[in-house]
Amino acid sequence: MSTQANYQADVVIIGGGIAGIVAALELIDQGQSVVLLDRDQAGKFGGLAKESFGGIWFVNTRLQRRAGIQDSIDLALRDWKNTAQFSADDHWPRKWAEAYVSECTDMVHDWLRQKGLGFFPVVHWAERGLFQPGNSVPRFHMVLGLGHGLALRMIELLRSHKNAHLCQIHFRHNVEELRLNQSSGPECHGTNEENGASFTAKAEQLIVATGGMNGDLDRVRRQWDRADFGEPPATILSGSHRYADGRMHDQVQQQGGRLTHLEKSWNYPSGVHHPEPDKPDHGLTIVPPKSALWVDYTGKRFGPMPLVTAYDTRFILEQICKSDRKYSYQIMNWKIARKEIAVQNSDYNLAMRDKKIFQFIKQIVLGNPEQVRFLLHNCLDVVSANTVPELAAKLNALNGDDAVDAAQLEADIRAYDAGIERGPKYFNDEQLRRIAHARRYRGDRVRTCKFQKILDPKAGPLIAIREFVIVRKSLGGIQTDLDCRVLDNSGKALPGLYAIGEAAGFGGGGVHGKGALEGTFLGGCIFSARRVAQAIARGQADS
Repeated sequence: MSTQANYQADVVIIGGGIAGIVAALELIDQGQSVVLLDRDQAGKFGGLAKESFGGIWFVNTRLQRRAGIQDSIDLALRDWKNTAQFSADDHWPRKWAEAYVSECTDMVHDWLRQKGLGFFPVVHWAERGLFQPGNSVPRFHMVLGLGHGLALRMIELLRSHKNAHLCQIHFRHNVEELRLNQSSGPECHGTNEENGASFTAKAEQLIVATGGMNGDLDRVRRQWDRADFGEPPATILSGSHRYADGRMHDQVQQQGGRLTHLEKSWNYPSGVHHPEPDKPDHGLTIVPPKSALWVDYTGKRFGPMPLVTAYDTRFILEQICKSDRKYSYQIMNWKIARKEIAVQNSDYNLAMRDKKIFQFIKQIVLGNPEQVRFLLHNCLDVVSANTVPELAAKLNALNGDDAVDAAQLEADIRAYDAGIERGPKYFNDEQLRRIAHARRYRGDRVRTCKFQKILDPKAGPLIAIREFVIVRKSLGGIQTDLDCRVLDNSGKALPGLYAIGEAAGFGGGGVHGKGALEGTFLGGCIFSARRVAQAIARGQADS
C-alpha cells in the first residue's frame, strides 16, 4: 500500500534541468535547505542542457578581445533589441534583456570559469542578421565538453558541496498541483511515479524550473503563431524535453500568475527524424550547410532571397512556412556534407563532448565523414544518388508522391554551379556572397567549403536532406520581475512563488521577444537561477 511522503525545506525547486540545478547549488551555498523535485529518472538529471551544444552568448569576453573582436554592452543591447522587436508593453522582457546583456559576462561566463569550466578557443558567429544586424560580432561561446560537460560539472558541484546534505533530490516525482497559502507558504502536491505514492512538499519559497511548453505538440499546435507563420505544419518534430509540457504554467496561472507570449517559440527549420527516438515525433536538429542549395517541397530553390544558415533563422522559417507543405530539402554532395554537416546534439559529437582534441582537430581539417555515413544509414530523411533524376525519385519515394520536379531541381542546381564557375569577381548570387562573407571569419572558414559546385563529379555522390520544423525553446512563459518573483495580471508579486529558466521565457515571460541571438537559452537559465538565489538571500536578510 502506497503512503504519503511529506517534504519540507526553505526552498522547493520543481525541475532538475540546468536552471534548477544551478539554483539549488547557489541556495545551499548560502545555507538554505532545498528539496529538488524532478520528474525524470536519475540518469537523465540535467535535462535538455545535457544534450545541447553548450553554446552561451556573452559580451566582451577575454576570448573575444584576444581574437580582436570589439564588442560592448551598448552594441550587444542594440543587437538584442533589433532581433527581439519588443512591443511597447514589453516592460519586463525589456528589463530582463538589459540585465542579461549588462551582467551575463560576470554572472555567467566568469562564474562558470570559477567553477572549473572552460570554452573552445574560437567564438562562433550565429544569427548575424539578414536585413538588419543580429549579432554584429561573434558571441557564441561553446563550453568545453559541450552541454553534457556543463551539466555534469554542475551536478558534480551540487553533490560534492560541503552543504550537500541540505539538498534532497527526488526523481520520478511528478508535481501535479501548486497551492499558495498566505499563512503557511507555498506547497506542491504530486505522485512518485516510481512507486505510485503521493507526496507533498512545503517551503517558504517555491521555484518553478520545469522548462518550456514545447514537449507537448498538441499545445504547440494550439499556441502556434499563426499571425507570422500561418497554420502549423502537418509534421512537427520535437526537440524539446518530454516533460516540458506546460502543466506547471497552467498551475501557476490557476494561482493567479500571468502567462505571456505563449505563441512565441524558437523553432528550427532543419529537423530530421531522430535515428534513435525515445519519444513520439522525436527529432534531431541539423546545422544546415551553408554550401547546400535550399529548395522547397517541389525542388524549386527558395528565392528571390536564397536561404542560408547563420544569418536569420526566423526568416528561413517564415519562408518555409509560406509554402504549401511547410517542409524543405537541402541539396548538396558528399564533399559539402562531410565538411559542413553538424548535428546539434552533444551525443553525436563525441570528440567535442569527450574533449578528444586530436580527433576534434582532425574533424575540423578533414570533415566528419562518420557522422554523414551515420545519417545516411540511419536517418530516413537523408538520401543519396548519383544523378539529379535519381535523387528526385528517392525524395518522391520518401513522400509517396511526385511533388519533386527533377527538371526544375536540376535547372536550379546548374544555375547555381554556373555562378561559381564564373568566379568570385562575378558572383551575383546572394548565397555565394554570404559564403564569401562567412569565410572571412576564421570560425567559419574552416567549416565552410570554398565555393563548391554541387554537380562536381569529383565531389559526389549527391545527398539530399528532407527537413521539417522542429520545436525547441519556448520564448514566452511565466511573467517575472528581476527578482524572478511570479507576477499576477496587475503586476503584483505572488508571495513565495518564483520562476526561472525557460519556464519564465528565460526571464520576464519573454526576454527574447520575437527572436533570439543563440546561446541566450543556456545563458538565460544560469543567469535567472543565480538571480533567484540572490533575491531569496536578500529576502532572508531583510526579514
